[in-house]
Amino acid sequence: MRHLIRVSRPRFWMYLLGPYMVALAATSLRPPLEVWLLGLYLTLPANLLIYGVNDLFDVDTDRLNPKKRDYEHLLQQTQRRGLVIAILVLNVPFLALVPFLPNAWPWLLLFLVTGIGYSVPPLRAKARPVVDAAFNILYVAPGLAAYATVSGQQPPVPVLVAALLWCMAMHAYSAVPDIMADRAADLSTVATYFGRVRTLLLCGAAYLVAALLAFPSVGAFAAVGGLAYLVMIALSLRSRGPEQLFALYRRFPVLNTTLGGALFVVTGLRNATWPFA
Repeated sequence: MRHLIRVSRPRFWMYLLGPYMVALAATSLRPPLEVWLLGLYLTLPANLLIYGVNDLFDVDTDRLNPKKRDYEHLLQQTQRRGLVIAILVLNVPFLALVPFLPNAWPWLLLFLVTGIGYSVPPLRAKARPVVDAAFNILYVAPGLAAYATVSGQQPPVPVLVAALLWCMAMHAYSAVPDIMADRAADLSTVATYFGRVRTLLLCGAAYLVAALLAFPSVGAFAAVGGLAYLVMIALSLRSRGPEQLFALYRRFPVLNTTLGGALFVVTGLRNATWPFA
């Protein structure tokens, strides 16, 4: 179990749970039981799916990436079979939720296609620049599913575009510290394609547009969040060498979690909705 939890990257669990919680705060109705079960799925099972599949298909290239040895998890060949079994055992039962989430199935399907297709051939989006960043919408897809189920309607288009841009920027920024390792492994990503500076500038532009699109829905918080990300991008552009940049990157989950928690509170206050009460 300790091994499975490490593979699932617990410090990144909030990337799935955060948008889910914000989506619930954006509705005005109490979520049904099946939506709470979806939230349970977004802990170990869903994260083991996306990160475990990634590790299974990246065993060879991960050995060239120092981040996998020190900061993340390097899967051993002897652990592959057990990981496949664990992914199936923990994920397949939750498919029983789909018939009870009729408005959500497109988003759940999107989550599965992008979560698996990011790493698995023939799609293997992680080796297709820009497409790799777009597939990162997998992180907000379960939240959109929860919103569609509870509210009975699909999310507004500006919110969808803002969420996609935020996801793309999150992925592209995370790919920048891996540029040298990915080039050594002959892996083409959005960061290896555009290079460090241009990728960071694109991230800044994506965060800025996302903040503008989100402003009608969350008000001044959009400006605060957008400014926080732009400061992070500015500091990253000024960083000297990969070690300084990686030090900033290690604080990235803290920034995302802090802003996500604040967005949950702001959204709940604006909608007078506290689904966890």
